[in-house]
Amino acid sequence: MTYKIRNPRLILLTGFVIFSTWISPQLCAQDSTAVPLLVTEKYKEYKKQVKADAEKKMIEVKTFIPSLVYDLRYAGTNNFTHRAMYPEHTSQTYMRLPAAIALGEVMDELKPKGLGLKIFDAYRPYSVTVAFWELIKDERYVANPSRGSGHNKGIAVDLTIINLKTGEELNMGTGFDNFSDTAHQDFTSLPEEVLQNRALLKTTMEKHGFKAFETEWWHYFLANGDKYEVLDISFNKFKN
Repeated sequence: MTYKIRNPRLILLTGFVIFSTWISPQLCAQDSTAVPLLVTEKYKEYKKQVKADAEKKMIEVKTFIPSLVYDLRYAGTNNFTHRAMYPEHTSQTYMRLPAAIALGEVMDELKPKGLGLKIFDAYRPYSVTVAFWELIKDERYVANPSRGSGHNKGIAVDLTIINLKTGEELNMGTGFDNFSDTAHQDFTSLPEEVLQNRALLKTTMEKHGFKAFETEWWHYFLANGDKYEVLDISFNKFKN
């Protein structure tokens, strides 16, 4: 079977995340017509999907675009959960092939300006999205696991622009994972420098096929993401 049907219940117990497959009464109450989410959990099933459509291949992004800089927040404790959410990896992240190609085009456009990209997060296993939802439960800032996330599909990226010479991030007004109105795309009560920096990121990303997420200046996703499956596969598996 290619998919497992998931509507997860999360139990946080002494730092471990335990899942059971069930249909949440709360989710049903919100939408009695909701279709259970299909999640690909087995690497061999992902490989079948790639064999049928090569664009579904997951690419290690820095291997594909060597000039990228990584600051993978959820691989360590410098994030809003204050714990490593990706304990099995510390130095790699992945995107679907078309997303990686588009991101390379963004990088190529910024380089002549002396600018580059820093990635905070890209692929995120579905089980981590479930854990985030239990902590926040606010769809402005984390994906509702009843629908999955662009990160789970490998088509979303959290990033910022850096000065290639100094390595410093351009001033975007807030840091990454700032859960306030100040981080929203339409928040304009900011210095002109910040507004210009955000506009540069947005216009360049959108030029190459990404869409902005309204409540997070750092979050972008491919516009045609419906064709990709939600994945709950370990990072280490994609090294094969």
